[in-house]
Amino acid sequence: MEAAVAVQEYLEYVVAQLIKHPEDAGVLHGKKGSRHVYRIRLNPEDTGRVIGRSGKTIGAIRSLAIAAAQKNDLKIEVELEERE
Repeated sequence: MEAAVAVQEYLEYVVAQLIKHPEDAGVLHGKKGSRHVYRIRLNPEDTGRVIGRSGKTIGAIRSLAIAAAQKNDLKIEVELEERE
């Protein structure tokens, strides 16, 4: 499996375990120069669950995704996309 796809699947799995509306969530993958960018789309009700207190949950998700990507020489960004 390609490393970029593996990181995307990891993010989809972790986020789905934390939220109440997994049917409204998704992870979009794109590139910005040499970086892979993953945008997590959420139902507005689930945003707080993924961010966590003081951003600790999203920080942990980002840290693990970056560590996995670095093992495969990928540079990534993980962003939250809030929908209205």
